[in-house]
Amino acid sequence: MADETPGCLTTGQVAKRLGISPRTLARYVREGLLKPSLTLPTGHHRWLWDDVLNQLKQQRD
Repeated sequence: MADETPGCLTTGQVAKRLGISPRTLARYVREGLLKPSLTLPTGHHRWLWDDVLNQLKQQRD
């Protein structure tokens, strides 16, 4: 199956980069702390790393 979201990261990949579990990242999404860059029709999220970093920076400011 070809990657339909080039340049995007999966929830697992983002969680690993942040040092948290995928379940914790999913909770952050539910609580509105982070917003995925894209939600696929299947409900899976895709992330652009720059978007994640920008959201985290905005929360600190």
